[in-house]
Amino acid sequence: MTEIATRAATAEAIQDAPGSLITLLTDTAELTCNTATFDEGAAGAPVHFHTKATEFFHVTAGRLDILVDDEIHTLGAGDFIAVPPGVKHAFAPAPGHTAAVFVGFTPGMGRFDYYRLLGRVNAGEATVQDIKDSSATYDNHYAESSVWSGRRRSAEP
Repeated sequence: MTEIATRAATAEAIQDAPGSLITLLTDTAELTCNTATFDEGAAGAPVHFHTKATEFFHVTAGRLDILVDDEIHTLGAGDFIAVPPGVKHAFAPAPGHTAAVFVGFTPGMGRFDYYRLLGRVNAGEATVQDIKDSSATYDNHYAESSVWSGRRRSAEP
């Protein structure tokens, strides 16, 4: 195996939603990695799960709320969490905070096109239905959580 290197100056960045930016780092069969930055109040990722991949998060700045099953964890800079396949999860900046996160999947899965699809939806060039239709392709399956939806309501003034 050869090394994988992505230079910050040439990394592709995608605005996937208001206040959210994903920077693509590597997307191989073994490993998919990106960084995500969230402005205060950004929606983050809705409740979902993966059937094949473990997704892991390392917070590099700010505070991140992450739902794992039906428990919300608040992570700060330097904190790490891994979510195994089949476990529903969601994430967003903690209320009143921004967040910067290193995100990875193992095994990788050609996920960059999923992030590009999110960017096209944000730009009005694709629809939410396109995202739903891509669930099997990108192993990104949406779910519900009253705990997570309650978190967002309780954070509102």
